[in-house]
Amino acid sequence: MTGFFRLPHFLLVLAVILPAAAYADGSFIDKIYHPYVQAQEKEFEIRGRQQSDDLDTYRIGYGQSLNDRWFSEIYLIDNELPSDNHKFAAIELEFLWQITEQGEYAADWGMLFELDHSFNDEVDEVATTVLTERQWGKWVGTANLRLVYEWGENIRSEIDTGLALQARYRYSRAVEPAIELYAGENSTGIGPVLLGNIRLDGKKQFNWEAGVIAGLNDDTPDTTFKFLIELEFY
Repeated sequence: MTGFFRLPHFLLVLAVILPAAAYADGSFIDKIYHPYVQAQEKEFEIRGRQQSDDLDTYRIGYGQSLNDRWFSEIYLIDNELPSDNHKFAAIELEFLWQITEQGEYAADWGMLFELDHSFNDEVDEVATTVLTERQWGKWVGTANLRLVYEWGENIRSEIDTGLALQARYRYSRAVEPAIELYAGENSTGIGPVLLGNIRLDGKKQFNWEAGVIAGLNDDTPDTTFKFLIELEFY
């Protein structure tokens, strides 16, 4: 099994999956999730996506682990940063399930479950994402394969899929360069990302991420700037 998951074979499998995953919703360019849970972890998160067509999205979230296998998080979502008398456009609930122990098999596996409700247009969405990650020396490859069902009074119910890939180089704890690829019906793009982790006093750490994704087709904005700041504590 270990031989099968060598990098060339892994990329071959993804090349087969990629065409089938080109039917996702236009908002798929976002965060790459990793299949890991830390017991007793809590976090505050702010992340955003600013696109050249002015379709911006911001999320403010709080999450905490339920045990050493499950992590839950709730987000408030809008297309602008919070201000006085501000009302959020949507709410989202997530549950991340770490299926395998890190290093137990050739690749680590997890699942992400999401429930999203839009206040403005009364649209609901449920999604399930398969998470997998594999390390080769200082390189780490992560794949998110997503299945989404969306319904509401004013839209046609539909099922979509999407694929997000990240190749990350572990240069140092504070700075890790990466490249990300997203495939979806209205969002197909690729671009560089920088991310890192800074330890603070006590059992606290600060995670950050910033990247620019270039659109690869006419349906995708020319550029998508994505960022994340996260405070973890125990």
